[in-house]
Amino acid sequence: MDFMDNFNDEAGKTNFNGGQYRVMQVVLREKFVGKGSKNFTEIEEICNQQYAQGYRLHTFAQSTAASAGFGGGDRTVCNLVFERMM
Repeated sequence: MDFMDNFNDEAGKTNFNGGQYRVMQVVLREKFVGKGSKNFTEIEEICNQQYAQGYRLHTFAQSTAASAGFGGGDRTVCNLVFERMM
């Protein structure tokens, strides 16, 4: 069995042993005063909730995007992929 045998063209996903995934996105908001993000603990809470439901953090990626809204500043977008533990 090679890699391409696990590829499902219709869904556009790889299927190894019937794996299940959840994808979540968190936008970190800057503190009005000081450094850091005011909702950084949200990522920890999400990870703990998903673990309690049988998922583990598989992939974490972040990117920064400029914001033209009130107060401007950059926003950090975190993408989290959780994998079902077998």
